[in-house]
Amino acid sequence: MSKIAIIGATGRAGSQLLEEALRRGHSVTAIARNTAKIGDRAGVVSQQLDVLDSEALTAAVAGHDVVICAAHFATVPADKLIAPVKAAGVKRLLVVGGAGSLLLPDNSRVIDSEGFPEEYLAEASAGALFLDVLLKEQDLDWTFLSPSAEFVETERTGQFRIGKDHLLFDATGRSWISFADYAIAMIDEVETPQFSRQRFTVGY
Repeated sequence: MSKIAIIGATGRAGSQLLEEALRRGHSVTAIARNTAKIGDRAGVVSQQLDVLDSEALTAAVAGHDVVICAAHFATVPADKLIAPVKAAGVKRLLVVGGAGSLLLPDNSRVIDSEGFPEEYLAEASAGALFLDVLLKEQDLDWTFLSPSAEFVETERTGQFRIGKDHLLFDATGRSWISFADYAIAMIDEVETPQFSRQRFTVGY
């Protein structure tokens, strides 16, 4: 079993990652600005801190096998995460990515497509930049897992497909994945690494 630090553990993705990790018997350090909603749980150590506080984050993730970042890209630039993880001596970094940097069938990026929602542009752009930084990273064993276009709060099914750099669509043309099934794919990668220094995606 691994010792996992989850940054943004109270968010929609982070909370499902926390549940999936605990379900499989891993020990988790849950890092968030406000950890009150986590409460006292077996297998969980809560660390309430500002992720942009490099010293505090370095101390919080030290001694872990892997760090998973589920924070918003617009608020946590790549360098503010990568530097503390390196300083803490943690070798593996897994990142909850975005769908905007995925490719469409014509190999153009989702974020560049006509009609991409304006309200998601800032976060998607920051996510694409974060991936660009990781692609140049030589020291960390990183993985960037992009969800499908729709990231939704539906049930955990355990049935999904894995892709690489292209957006996945189901038989009806919909691109979607639940937070719970996404979490399965991410913790699978923690346990059985297949995408070292790569991005991959998950969808129905």
